[in-house]
Amino acid sequence: MNQAISSSRVAVENIIRELKIFRIIAEKYRNRRKRFALRFNLIAALYNLSIK
Repeated sequence: MNQAISSSRVAVENIIRELKIFRIIAEKYRNRRKRFALRFNLIAALYNLSIK
């Protein structure tokens, strides 16, 4: 049970680390709030493309 939880947690933390490399969730976002979701989704899409 604990091993399954920890292995899924590691996968999620690795994704968060990759998103922090783009600095969109590592630092304060200083642009318009409307565009935050758009930019975050674009970065997530780029990450998903690099996995495949």
